[in-house]
Amino acid sequence: MTIPPHVATLLEMAASKNGFDRELSPAGDWFGFASTKAPLKVWLTVRQDVDYVAALSQHSVANALTGLGSATTGPFPAGAVAARVVGGLPDLHRLVRRAFQLSRALPDEPLQAFEKQTASMPKTTEAERLVVQRVGQDIFRNSLLEYWQGRCPVTGLAVPALLRASHIKPWAECATDAERLDVFNGLLLAPHFDAAFDRGFITVADDGAVVVTAALSAVDRKAIGLEVPLVVKGLAEGHRKYLVWHRERVFKAASHESQYNGRSKSRADET
Repeated sequence: MTIPPHVATLLEMAASKNGFDRELSPAGDWFGFASTKAPLKVWLTVRQDVDYVAALSQHSVANALTGLGSATTGPFPAGAVAARVVGGLPDLHRLVRRAFQLSRALPDEPLQAFEKQTASMPKTTEAERLVVQRVGQDIFRNSLLEYWQGRCPVTGLAVPALLRASHIKPWAECATDAERLDVFNGLLLAPHFDAAFDRGFITVADDGAVVVTAALSAVDRKAIGLEVPLVVKGLAEGHRKYLVWHRERVFKAASHESQYNGRSKSRADET
């Protein structure tokens, strides 16, 4: 199949408008693209004039795109490790954009950016170390904005200035910079949820359900929107080990009786 010129133009636009600003040499019916801002490479084509296909160079990105389109089999162009197919041009734009965001956020891209930016920075005094830490925290926040697409996964709040980059396992508790900058060690939360999570009044189950401590009264839970079932949407396998740490080390499970989004009552509430 030869790709018509007007379809080739649509594929080029899908790449260029979503972060891929470098063209690669075509590979048969595949049009290849790279980015000066992300390590991922993509190859785009069309099948039977209706299905758009994106092949990707990173397994981690391909594995995180499960909610967009469906996996498809090869053959792929050299350098591609997986591909997904969608049924329309708008979906192709969403797929390519999400792949670009994930490539910038997933391990270990933030760590590499941190090491590059801080390589020549002095780290002898406490003040110097705080400057380095601030660089890392800024990189971490930007990575979370990319991963969560600028939206709180609990409330849907999409005002970046109001969102907090919340470590699941705090910066000071991490053993390595890789842990500190791991995008899976973070949630992008609305301010009141960030405060509750940081202080251990809420935690997150492996299935994403928000678990509320029995230490909060029914009145307080209602005041901050915790009286209804809530779920963190978009968790990946990489989040699990950090959430286990948070549940065991931070969560205030008062007398081991936790309030699960209002679905059960503590003894104090039942009287």
